[in-house]
Amino acid sequence: MKKYFLILFLLYCIQSQAQYTNLVWSDEFGGTAIDKTNWVYDIGGSGWGNSELEYYTNRPENSTVKDGNLLIIAKKETYSGKSYTSARLKTQGLRNFTYGKIEARIKSPVGQGIWPAFWMLGKNINDSGWGWPKCGESDIMEHIDNSKYLNGTLHWDNNGHVSNGKTILCDVTKFHVYGLEWDENSIKLFLDGTKYLEQNIANNVSSTDEFHLPSFVLLNLAVGGTWPGNPDATTQFPDTMFVDYVRVYGLNTGTGSIGSEHKSSGLSLSHNYPNPFNSSTTIAFNLPSKSNVSLKVFDFTGKEVDTIESNELLAGNYTRQWNASGFPGGIYFYRLQAGSFAETKKLILLK
Repeated sequence: MKKYFLILFLLYCIQSQAQYTNLVWSDEFGGTAIDKTNWVYDIGGSGWGNSELEYYTNRPENSTVKDGNLLIIAKKETYSGKSYTSARLKTQGLRNFTYGKIEARIKSPVGQGIWPAFWMLGKNINDSGWGWPKCGESDIMEHIDNSKYLNGTLHWDNNGHVSNGKTILCDVTKFHVYGLEWDENSIKLFLDGTKYLEQNIANNVSSTDEFHLPSFVLLNLAVGGTWPGNPDATTQFPDTMFVDYVRVYGLNTGTGSIGSEHKSSGLSLSHNYPNPFNSSTTIAFNLPSKSNVSLKVFDFTGKEVDTIESNELLAGNYTRQWNASGFPGGIYFYRLQAGSFAETKKLILLK
């Protein structure tokens, strides 16, 4: 019983003390071109599961960077058998994130059949046995037609597609900051810092295990579809979605961040097991090539408290034990650094 209450107390501490102030990745859309190390395109006119009417292209006519903003431009034109064009950008395969704070400052067009979105999909969407909705989807911002309301929705699989969504008053034609805060216990959606949706995902409740896996970011401006309906004579073309920035913050540990995962040639750090633990836990990692490896432990304030590994290691899979019998119970972080790769994860010691 004592341990049970300690776990509850530690979870409360995580929620009340966590500060997403450590920027782990951003695109501020400076310069004159879209950064191809951050973004790739979905291309085509398949309807994208929603009977959308546009053909997504990678042409500068549909997406470009200008005056510090990403511009996604929907146009009425005949192109590859479709009557409209637009763009859909994503970080898939380049930037994936597990937990953290994800936000973007966006100004959107409105009109019958216009559907801008800022959202995330599970990295494993194309893996066998996953797909949609089992991969998980987090719609941080969606807006349809001329509605006065912003939509935020989470989609996942629980013996079939289930969702949790809410709306909030918002004039999307003005710049707003749309955000998501995501940790092991919950996903929260925000409009200009005001929370309007929260979903419990602790211990995979309601089959939410997909929300504990990496996701990537998407930005798009759809035309038509089953939800907004088709454009009509009142719909303005061309029209543009402006994105000032996209930023991802990890939990500030004073040393690094939880929440960032990028392409790293196979190098990976796993979650410790068991977690929570008493006295000893196992940490696993993989090295694709010989590397100088540092594996250290930090307390909740970011103070270094122990070194588990500090050696040059050959390529391979490794496990290391952390014997914490001499440390007080609480929240700790372990950080793996190997060459340019660095990642931090959280563990909970029970006493």
